[in-house]
Amino acid sequence: MRQSLDWTRVFLCAALAVVLADSAVAAEPVPLHQSFTLESATLKETRRINVYTPPGYDAAKTTRYPVLYMPDGGVQEDFPHVATTIDTAIRAGELRPLILVGIENTERRRDMTGPTEVEEDRKIAPRVGGSAAFRGFIRDELMPQVRRRYRATDETAVIGESLAGLFIVETFFLQPKLFDTYIALSPSLWWNNEELVRKAGERLKAHPDLRNGLHLSSANEENIAPAAARLAEVLRAKAPAGLRWQYEPRPELRHDTIYRSVSPQVLRKWFAPGATPRKP
Repeated sequence: MRQSLDWTRVFLCAALAVVLADSAVAAEPVPLHQSFTLESATLKETRRINVYTPPGYDAAKTTRYPVLYMPDGGVQEDFPHVATTIDTAIRAGELRPLILVGIENTERRRDMTGPTEVEEDRKIAPRVGGSAAFRGFIRDELMPQVRRRYRATDETAVIGESLAGLFIVETFFLQPKLFDTYIALSPSLWWNNEELVRKAGERLKAHPDLRNGLHLSSANEENIAPAAARLAEVLRAKAPAGLRWQYEPRPELRHDTIYRSVSPQVLRKWFAPGATPRKP
């Protein structure tokens, strides 16, 4: 009995060590930030929002800043490494000071996807196709709340990867004036049989006065990189003259490494000090 009890303690200690180790890995450092919750009438749920403000924000009582929005913006998601990248670059004088607004997920695959006619697409989650409602939440509820709570300019941008990248590309085509700059890393363009790629030409033609910024990157994904390259071909042929866009294939990277690998350079490019933003 004594021996059995000792082994039980050993196993319990080992299990506790694993839990503590996992917690240490999960607790990624994040710069000082604020969080608030927002009751969404559009989504019929409470959403948690994490906000990073740049160095000197509290002291500069009248200065206003551009706002970068990010899906996957929870502190256990992509908010820590994006906030760290921005904070480091601002302090080094390599990035214009800006506010980062992270939108924490509830039902990620619901919010990031539009309608689909492909049966396999519908199998990725109990509910899909909610991107229009999520976009309405950002436009009608979150953005006004951010403008009330923080000293924000009218300049806005959005960044995201994978399904969040899909949402960003969809938003660019369907409601281009919502953001000034769109950064989509490895966007899941396979959704709905590549509808966004197939309809890109006609949607660009519908907005001949676009003056946005659009950045696309892809890694070594067989289901994303070819579609991203085809979208880039459409942009080369049919993009309005005022659209600033870039496609950056990164075949040496993987889907799970592209966000952290590419975002530091991309953000420094699009938000370089002294750059003059153009409104769409």
